[in-house]
Amino acid sequence: MSEHKAIIRWSQAGGPFARGRFSREHTWSFDGGLTVPASSAPAVVPPPLSNPANIDPEEAFVASLSSCHMLTFLYLAYREGLEVASYEDEAVGVVSKNERGVAWVSQVVLNPRVVYEGSKTPTPADEERLHHAAHEGCFISSSVKTDVQVRLLPPAP
Repeated sequence: MSEHKAIIRWSQAGGPFARGRFSREHTWSFDGGLTVPASSAPAVVPPPLSNPANIDPEEAFVASLSSCHMLTFLYLAYREGLEVASYEDEAVGVVSKNERGVAWVSQVVLNPRVVYEGSKTPTPADEERLHHAAHEGCFISSSVKTDVQVRLLPPAP
């Protein structure tokens, strides 16, 4: 199998830490060399203690589910001889409270819009089957208890 690593860095940048008045801005660094500015979600910790321009863990979670689904879908489409011209997903994650009152990402809805080219195009039933197989084969969706739904969107005009 494989390992996947991330380095998360935060340091005190002013503000009274003991009273919770500290910045939540930090960075995520990945083995390929990319460093991404991150922060808590502004809905959780309001600015200026968070930075809405940075990626927050909740939206990264949604993006990882969407990305994994897309990559699995593209592979399955390729295996079936389909030519995908473009793929776009406006994924939405919902945070709610569980039975203990703890916030969690309870649902992620994927809204993929796939455009095909070439002579072979899938029927709606074929596309639904491919998305179902992509969901079942996605490493990330197989690793979480969040309800992940796929709602197919027609290609944009």
